[in-house]
Amino acid sequence: MREFWVSSGHHLTHRTEGGGLAVTDELLLAYLARPELIPPEEACEAERALHASLAVDPRRPVEPAEVAAISDADARENWSVMLALRQALLGAPTIEAAYLRLVRANPITTPVIFLNQLVHLILRNALDGCEDPYVLRAAELFFRPQRVSVSGETVLLADAELIDAQDPGARGSPLAAMLGREPIEELDILDDESAWTYWSRSDAFSMALNLSSNPKSREGLARAVEAWLRHLLHLETRVEPIATVQDRDWRWFIGLDAEATRIGNAVWRGESLSSDELSRLLAMFSLSFADRSRIDPRVAGHPAYLFLAMNPDRRLILKPQNLIVGLPLAAGQVAA
Repeated sequence: MREFWVSSGHHLTHRTEGGGLAVTDELLLAYLARPELIPPEEACEAERALHASLAVDPRRPVEPAEVAAISDADARENWSVMLALRQALLGAPTIEAAYLRLVRANPITTPVIFLNQLVHLILRNALDGCEDPYVLRAAELFFRPQRVSVSGETVLLADAELIDAQDPGARGSPLAAMLGREPIEELDILDDESAWTYWSRSDAFSMALNLSSNPKSREGLARAVEAWLRHLLHLETRVEPIATVQDRDWRWFIGLDAEATRIGNAVWRGESLSSDELSRLLAMFSLSFADRSRIDPRVAGHPAYLFLAMNPDRRLILKPQNLIVGLPLAAGQVAA
């Protein structure tokens, strides 16, 4: 079995009997090693003492007064956020269960960076044993924002953090537009010839995904969605890429990101969209359910539709929690 996404921290956990991931001391210590929590030279004694004590016992209770005693306001905020996450993880039987509780909260208060880390870890578990680089690269969309490059009919996705690091001034730059080149074009594009290289570079997130002309990319994203729902909700689905929604009696849709949700809501209300807005829609999928008894009777027997879009800045920020809270589940089917 090939290894991938070591940076997820998967090796710091172990599976429970139910297939979820148990919170371990090693995982908690990895959070303590984050640069935001390592006390700098100028840190006060209270912050140093807190960090040192948790390094010995990462599960020990922390009193609010211990955080309040930290002199630096930013450090207090960092510790408050981290300890809230720790509490959520320790208060659930698995990391998956903790994630479900966090994203079902209204409002969601956990910072996006931590949610993305949990998604990375959970997907690594859900896709364990996957041998398809297209599925794995497409699954990166769940926890890594993407930059979108559109040239004619070609739509390429590349890791936003990687692109911004390579050329931080190019985003929206008139010079970049005049030269007609984007940093994405310098990356290897995942195809049948380059797919074998994914395994050695999975933690670099350095392969571009051709979402338009390579159908294996959209199929890969479809399989990733299926794996996500199967693992977290024990829900069997079939997801298929589609070109258009031809169903005149469509009952449900889920926007996989904020822009797709906005576009879907506008279409649902019968509003007209500009050509620029429609061009932001990158992909659509139909989602059907194997067990109709778990689905709202108003939707059972009909597919739900998934929309994927980039924002006006040509960024794609997929929100996997939308697949959790946006499903048309029947009453009593929320828990998993």
